Amino acid sequence: MKIDPLLSAKRFQSLLALLVLVIVLSFLSDRFLTVENGWNVLRQISVNLCLSIGLTLVILSGGIDLSVGAVLALAGAVSAALLKNGFDVPALGIHLDFTTSGALLAAITVGVAAGFTNGLVVTRLLLPPFVATLAMMSIARGFTMLWTGGLPVTGLPAGFGFIGTGAWAGVPMPVWIVLALAAVTLLVAHRTPFGRHLYAVGGSERAARLSGLRVDRIKVAVYVAGGALSGIAGVLVTARLDSAQPNAGIGYELDAIAAVVIGGTSLSGGRGSIVGTVLGCLLIGVLNNGLTLLDVSPFWQQVIKGLVTLIAVALDRFGARNERLS
Repeated sequence: MKIDPLLSAKRFQSLLALLVLVIVLSFLSDRFLTVENGWNVLRQISVNLCLSIGLTLVILSGGIDLSVGAVLALAGAVSAALLKNGFDVPALGIHLDFTTSGALLAAITVGVAAGFTNGLVVTRLLLPPFVATLAMMSIARGFTMLWTGGLPVTGLPAGFGFIGTGAWAGVPMPVWIVLALAAVTLLVAHRTPFGRHLYAVGGSERAARLSGLRVDRIKVAVYVAGGALSGIAGVLVTARLDSAQPNAGIGYELDAIAAVVIGGTSLSGGRGSIVGTVLGCLLIGVLNNGLTLLDVSPFWQQVIKGLVTLIAVALDRFGARNERLS
């Protein structure tokens, strides 16, 4: 069987681009290739990677989720407020105080609820994922403002901040958390029947249905997973800032989609990997860090990231066309 060298090279394009970018930036800035800056890059990409892992599962199924940034803000605000003020149940005369673990669980519950709603709207109401998740983005933003009154939630316990700013064995806690999440998701996507079914649904939903797969359940499951990871990302952001900001997460969905696409996951579904997404996040993180060290204007940084994403999508379409013709 003849192998197209362009398609073979496409598998490693993110890694090659990352290596080239690291080499170039190491020559342009003497502050780039340092241990301290390396940990700084990993700490900065942790939130984006958390969102991107969940978004990879959604896109592999043939969907999209534009609500991840808004769900992040809502989950962060809920966890911070519960941790600081607790929760009253007037009908029972009960006041509940929340620990850090309880606040984390609350954030995940918020994310799961949002993801489950997205999944039901897509599978039951048959709305396009773009429309369904765009509506959820607006709903989550509105609930965040209602919950916080448009004001940041501050004065959080010191133990909570350890999640975002602490370190264990010299490695920042956010890095440990997202590495664990990436490892678990990698195993699920590539070593379980659910993962095989997910790729089948993304490759051809009609064929998956004819094969007897429960397509709707799989779709709901990936939106729930994406929502849960958005909730965890909300805790990471809140813990790092030591406050819950009502406008947190604005534009994060764009960076997450860019990381997934740059990592080689096809927007049409059925092709991609968690490893590729990790490389895509690293590429965006290194690019942002390098441009900042070189004192490039934040406005030009947005332009450059947009161009990189455009090139990645164009390469994806080019590769898909070649696969159909081969």
